[in-house]
Amino acid sequence: MSTLYRIGIAGAGGIFKEAHLPAWLEHPEAEIVAIFDANEVRAHEMAVQVGASLVYTDYKQMLAEANLDIIDICTPNLYHSEIAIAALEAGVHVICEKPDAVSPIEAQKMADAAAQSGKLLMAIRNNRFHPNVQFLQKFAQEGGLGEIYTGRCGWIRRRGIPGKGGWFTTKELSGGGPLIDLGVHFIDVAMWVMGNPKPVAVSGATYRKFGDAQAEGMFDVEDLATGFIRFDNGATLQIEFSWASNIEEEVNFVELRGTKSGASLRMGELSLFSEINGQLLDMKPSRIKRKPAKMHNENINHFIDCLAGRAEPIIRPEHGVDMIKILSAIYESAETGRELRL
Repeated sequence: MSTLYRIGIAGAGGIFKEAHLPAWLEHPEAEIVAIFDANEVRAHEMAVQVGASLVYTDYKQMLAEANLDIIDICTPNLYHSEIAIAALEAGVHVICEKPDAVSPIEAQKMADAAAQSGKLLMAIRNNRFHPNVQFLQKFAQEGGLGEIYTGRCGWIRRRGIPGKGGWFTTKELSGGGPLIDLGVHFIDVAMWVMGNPKPVAVSGATYRKFGDAQAEGMFDVEDLATGFIRFDNGATLQIEFSWASNIEEEVNFVELRGTKSGASLRMGELSLFSEINGQLLDMKPSRIKRKPAKMHNENINHFIDCLAGRAEPIIRPEHGVDMIKILSAIYESAETGRELRL
């Protein structure tokens, strides 16, 4: 008989309802038993929806009383590390929405708490579970791209500022704008396919040209960020992320250049570029869907598989530490106007 894991939810807002909740409800080994949210009405409404008997407005009380196996953290970014560390110290496994934390110090504290507790800590990296990304990562791992020496990635929107005037656009709560919101997704995909090289230096610039005019309330984050990352193996990665730009249309992409092949992921579509016997070749997988319906489901399924001993984690705390180091250093580089060594 499989284990039934007792799940506590920290944050019952949009990302939980839209992305995490369907995954938990469909998993046969998961039972949501407790809901924490600072908004008591929202917490009670979600508890009724999922059939949870325990409702809290204090996550510490939930950790103390609810006898949880897992906590799923879907709060504003500022609170990710605080809740994760408390849960790990209480002997509870943690799955956490991205970004892992809002500072490298907090991300490292999370990783240290996981190591000390022996509990599983996994931040959401749902784009790793796109079929084309999975195919490309395996292809690269098996040497299909050769040496991956440079690339670029981004997600640029024509107009797409989330939660104008709310926590998304309030730096104290979010940690930043599109760089920390969107950048995590595709910097992570690029680095994963590249074999998770260690970042050693970054430079960057940030801009706020649209947010002030569009937000009702606080807007003290960037609406566009660009940057350049150097890795310990000599590889480099260019990045660009925006919520608002005067461009033709929204696009997200990862492009990698290898000595055997190049790869382009554009809005989920994968293309490979190579040369055989002097002939240039453009290739596409023929039977992989452009976009799976439920990448968060796959991420959460992987988390449970790791707890049950059916899989080894492909998303590790040290990946989160490196990610937050990169993002934090790009923000600092934008302020100082110089490249930063990590």
